[in-house]
Amino acid sequence: MHFFQYHNGRLFCEETDIAAIAQRVGTPFYLYSQRTLLRHCEHIHRAFGTLEHLTCYSVKANSNLALLHILAQEGIGADVVSGGELFRALKAGFPSEKIVYSGVGKTELEIEYALREEILLFNVESVPELETIDRIAGQMGQVAPVALRINPDIDPHTHPYIATGLQENKFGIPYSQARESFKIASEMKNLKVIGTDAHIGSQITTLEPFLESAERLAELVQTLGNEHIDIKYIDIGGGLGIRYEDETPPEPSEWAGAIAPVLAKTGCKIIFEPGRSLVGNAGILVTQVLYVKQTPRKLFVIVDAGMNDLIRPSLYGSHHQIKPVIESDSAKVQVDVVGPICESADFLATERLMPLANPGELLAVMSAGAYGFSMSSNYNSRPRCPEILVNASRFRVIRERETYQDLVRGESIEGDWISV
Repeated sequence: MHFFQYHNGRLFCEETDIAAIAQRVGTPFYLYSQRTLLRHCEHIHRAFGTLEHLTCYSVKANSNLALLHILAQEGIGADVVSGGELFRALKAGFPSEKIVYSGVGKTELEIEYALREEILLFNVESVPELETIDRIAGQMGQVAPVALRINPDIDPHTHPYIATGLQENKFGIPYSQARESFKIASEMKNLKVIGTDAHIGSQITTLEPFLESAERLAELVQTLGNEHIDIKYIDIGGGLGIRYEDETPPEPSEWAGAIAPVLAKTGCKIIFEPGRSLVGNAGILVTQVLYVKQTPRKLFVIVDAGMNDLIRPSLYGSHHQIKPVIESDSAKVQVDVVGPICESADFLATERLMPLANPGELLAVMSAGAYGFSMSSNYNSRPRCPEILVNASRFRVIRERETYQDLVRGESIEGDWISV
């Protein structure tokens, strides 16, 4: 459930009138509901009940410091995939012992940073990465805690761009090479092998892929135990889907209930990495209609938010519900909702049946809390929009709207020439 509801024909976020926020901060802007975030946090954080576990929020989904701080205060950890995300997580208040570092391309500087901060573990995705972490840890006089990410070759039945557990994907160590890779890691002097990991994709709406992945990890843990490699953590990744249109993803309790019996037999502590399922339906993008343009073949509703603000429809063909901020009794017509970016792929919806919105009216692009702002850009030299957080009947700006001056910060016309 989320807290974006109509009251007397006006869309509210909790007890706050969204149109009133737009008058104060301008458009476009991202808007988040603190109550929704906390509700999702409670449902997911508690899904495994008494089974020993650590919830590590996937920072890439939405990395705003204010939202991260809320999650850290709720006792959740962080899953990071870059030095920048590690910096954000620490700044937001996540304890280093609740941070796991994933990703296929960790640099030496990032590895050094994570070792200095004494994170819980690295999710390692290749033997060359193991060798690099072993070497750096040795140079620093440390022993690096590692888990090996396994690619279980499981079809998650999601968009190909967000499937991560198939043989053709770049992620993880092939399941057929897992035992040998663990053996190699266990013989490295500066590594401590404490976990195994799998993450099969994102926006998964059925239980079967999760259950199959859990079974393969549990089987691997048993096999490794027979070879005297004792695993302390099983990281089952994230990927639980949300409802954008007509999807029926399992509830967190249903999801955990299906895989917990399989994982409990291992005696390991469970790590899982929710992202979208925490923040996706806790946020929306609010935009204003600029023009309505009729052509011989299309009716375009042109708005002030573009693909630089929300790229998911252009990148994945993703569906986001679009609602009027003030309810309309206009007849529904088929329109393309498009932005001002100079690309034909700049759309928020195509061939969408909805009430015709007139210039000046506000639209809410729903379910935009995950991979919305975090994937936004300055393409076409557009300043990135602000982020707003609502708590009951109050709101605050948790990221200021960028200015034109922000666009050129760090650039130089007449910098010093350097000889090499």
